Amino acid sequence: MRFIGREEVSRRLTYDICIPLMRNAMMALSRGETRQLLRSILPLSEGRMFGIMPGAMGAHGPFGAKLISVFHGNFERGIQSHQGVIVLFDPESGAPVCVVHAGEITAIRTAAVSAVATDALARKDARRLALLGYGEQARTHARAISKVRNLESIVVWGRSPQRARAFAEEMSTELGVPVCAAPSAREAVAEAGIVCTVTSASEPVLMGKWVRRGTHINLVGSSYAGPAEVDNDLVVRSRFIADSRASVLAAGAEFLRAKAAGLIDDDHIVGEIGQILLGEIESRRDAGEITVYKSLGHVVQDLAAAWALYSQPGERASRTRKSGSKDAANTGQRVSESASQRRKRPN
Repeated sequence: MRFIGREEVSRRLTYDICIPLMRNAMMALSRGETRQLLRSILPLSEGRMFGIMPGAMGAHGPFGAKLISVFHGNFERGIQSHQGVIVLFDPESGAPVCVVHAGEITAIRTAAVSAVATDALARKDARRLALLGYGEQARTHARAISKVRNLESIVVWGRSPQRARAFAEEMSTELGVPVCAAPSAREAVAEAGIVCTVTSASEPVLMGKWVRRGTHINLVGSSYAGPAEVDNDLVVRSRFIADSRASVLAAGAEFLRAKAAGLIDDDHIVGEIGQILLGEIESRRDAGEITVYKSLGHVVQDLAAAWALYSQPGERASRTRKSGSKDAANTGQRVSESASQRRKRPN
């Protein structure tokens, strides 16, 4: 059985490769080609949980599961908050064939899907990115969003001004884009065309009244019912897009809070990002509309990324990197098309 570690995932799963993979995976999800259960989360103690995410890319496609722990305190220790493995099974024999570092795939694919959503929903002239949070997902989102929009500036906010300034200096050097730290979340988003909330906040850090018309927001930090990064007002004001409708209805904290307050109903979810990519649902309807993409994360994203790495052995990595997004799109298509028997998703 092969093992693909963190260094290899980081080196080979570039955004030029991962973004097309995630685009294909989300379309396959919305077409009903993939199979997955809602994630099962076992709370351990405050800020510590263990999740199990099984799924398949199709009835006859690659399948497997992600076993993942989320320890928010790891940030203070300088290690990944998400620790775990993705186990891949061969679709022909049913045998386990590969174990992949889940923390690194999660970090990259989450940002890649946000980039897919941003490309589909944000204004074409959006040039300023605001990041609420300065952890690992802030870094990966800065890298990924810069692949789909020609960013002229990035602003970051977090509870520690010192860490926000250190993040700004580091990412400005890496990306070659001016990055500055804002003294408040309100000031961070004031002129932003794209906002990514990537915090571990339990209560809202972003208020709807701070967000200007025409902004696109990726809600990323909360992945289960409970913690909410934005207030009800922003949810109500937005054109609200889900990664998966079923998952947001079950675990989209921001949506569920607004619904519990009687401000919206289930129809407030316009649709899934995969449906927009397929052309089934209109994306941004006008330049002044506020769009929200709610990201919960799905095992089909993990499987698509992990299978692409497994099916393209490490010794071919240099060729894969040189071929760039063209090969990536082809790889994503092969993964999507491996579900040779299509089925309709049950209601």
